[in-house]
Amino acid sequence: MLVFSEAMAEKTFSTEDVGGQKQASEEKKWPSYRMVEARMRKIYLRFYKETYKSTDIDRKTKELIAIAASLGFSCQGCLEGHLKKALEFGATRQEISEAISITMGVAAAGVVDQTDIVAEKLQLNHFE
Repeated sequence: MLVFSEAMAEKTFSTEDVGGQKQASEEKKWPSYRMVEARMRKIYLRFYKETYKSTDIDRKTKELIAIAASLGFSCQGCLEGHLKKALEFGATRQEISEAISITMGVAAAGVVDQTDIVAEKLQLNHFE
């Protein structure tokens, strides 16, 4: 999952002549999306921006959700950006800690769920 802050979303490219060949260079560092065609990047960016527009869910809550999603999908850049945004939109240390704790609980439950499914399939009962 590719998630990034609005500042990251405004990435621009310039073209330089290197050894007689034109090469695109990044003016901003994150993210590159080198393997995603421009049309799909634009579609994604529109979708991403839409998810952060004003709705019944306030921006602070959206950032707390994004922190959990960033952890769940192991996106370090996303986590950094959303932690900064959460603080910017008024999240407290306690609220951020709770979002992280809930994510930890869901992750642990996912491990239990997967092992239960496999144990049933393989008819393994280690401790029963």
